[in-house]
Amino acid sequence: MTQSHDNYHAARWNEPIIMEMGSEGERGLLVDKTEKAILEEIQNPLDSLPQNMLRSSGLKLPQISQAQILRHYTRLSQMTLGFDVTPDASSGTCTMKYSPKVNEALCRNASVLDVHPLQNPSSLQGILKILFDFGEIMCEISGMYKYSFQASSGAQGIYTNACLIRAYHESNGEGNQRDEIITTAFSHPADAATPSVAGFKVITLMPGENGYPDLQSLKSVLSERTAGLMVTNPEDTGLFNPNIPAMVKAVQDAGGLCAYDQANANGLFGIVRAGDTGFDLCQFNLHKTFSAPHSAQGQGTAAVGVSEKLAKFLPAPVVDFNGAEYVLDYDRPESIGKIRSFLGNVQTVIKAYAWVMSLGADGLKSVSETAVLNNNYLAAKLAEIKGLDLPWNPNLKRIEQVRYSWSQLCMDTGLSTTDLARKMSDYGLQTYMESHVPRLVDEPMTLEPTESLSLDDLDDYVSVLKKISDQAYSDPESLKGAPYKSASDQLPQSQFNDPETWAMTWKAYKTKRQ
Repeated sequence: MTQSHDNYHAARWNEPIIMEMGSEGERGLLVDKTEKAILEEIQNPLDSLPQNMLRSSGLKLPQISQAQILRHYTRLSQMTLGFDVTPDASSGTCTMKYSPKVNEALCRNASVLDVHPLQNPSSLQGILKILFDFGEIMCEISGMYKYSFQASSGAQGIYTNACLIRAYHESNGEGNQRDEIITTAFSHPADAATPSVAGFKVITLMPGENGYPDLQSLKSVLSERTAGLMVTNPEDTGLFNPNIPAMVKAVQDAGGLCAYDQANANGLFGIVRAGDTGFDLCQFNLHKTFSAPHSAQGQGTAAVGVSEKLAKFLPAPVVDFNGAEYVLDYDRPESIGKIRSFLGNVQTVIKAYAWVMSLGADGLKSVSETAVLNNNYLAAKLAEIKGLDLPWNPNLKRIEQVRYSWSQLCMDTGLSTTDLARKMSDYGLQTYMESHVPRLVDEPMTLEPTESLSLDDLDDYVSVLKKISDQAYSDPESLKGAPYKSASDQLPQSQFNDPETWAMTWKAYKTKRQ
């Protein structure tokens, strides 16, 4: 049964930043003083620190009661749309799916929460076993030889791949010669950005008549300078490039390596494996494809997998099993070093491990089959909406997501895709992802329903987009002022790209607003 969103209205609180709340002397928690016997034993630990590392004044935290804290964060949650509140097909390329709450409970267990990363490995055997076993599972899923879970974001995982490619060529004495990475325009932007950060020149292949590059366009840029190919497949359009096996072979014949960015792998479990396609290395986002939540830009994990010849370059330490116990192997002279501190976001790995173990191999394949079915059902229903088009050949089936175009509607009405996206939140749905930049699809909308949405959810979502299209044609001016029932009004678009308005810390916030 579809829902009616016409009477929706978000909570709207004029909530200050928590640093601006509270009053002098107010407390939410009274911390006990250290016992005298303990003080006599350990003395003052600050005495062992250099004077230039000590604060000259106390830490300025908000002085606020528990009741105020509870109200503050409850109000913020009421103004937030997420998968636990609304069906989310809007966040294309982000693979928003249901995250089982039992997996959250696992990670709140004291055996996880109270572990210190510098403990002796002999006291970490349970967690190390999970890391090792999940690495073996990931090898089976992808056809790779060895995994690292140290990287804590998709981009960091792709950067790790770029560093591994660089290390491989340096070990062969070709580090200076092989300085070019090839990617495609609809691969994730990090497939171009991170190799650039790693020191490579980046060559981007543009889409052909079917929406993806052909083999000849790749061969035209191969040379003795080619270090590797770094691509997403299916690309962010949802189109799977059938030329990939031949492209991988061509790059390898030219002396390069091939890295598979599997951020869009939700439609590929049990169907396509990176190793079987010939790739030398790959990365998955556990905080997307493997159901661990994104956690508002925190607690991500990129699972970086490599073939046997690249295993010696993986970030240190690597979790291994010596036949008697699980160990942290730091003795890796050719390792690229640390990508992140300690073992990465272990909680994310545990959630992903629990998710995979609950599904099994058949369940994982069912995840992908359902995600692909949902996506193509959604595409078929959206094809009936006036002004919305499917770029390139509409008869080509998309995999797990689609980048649509509102170009016709926008030409007819004078609106933009941003106007339409804002209106989504008036119906209690997430504002949709438009596109990565640069925009190669005119007036884009990128949707990814995943396996978590029901048929009713999909029909519900379609009904909202149809209402927005109808309103755009009947009363376009009314959409320019949207949203009207969201938790906030329109945000000035100019601020998004103006570093002078960005404030990542309280200190920066105060400085920029004085």
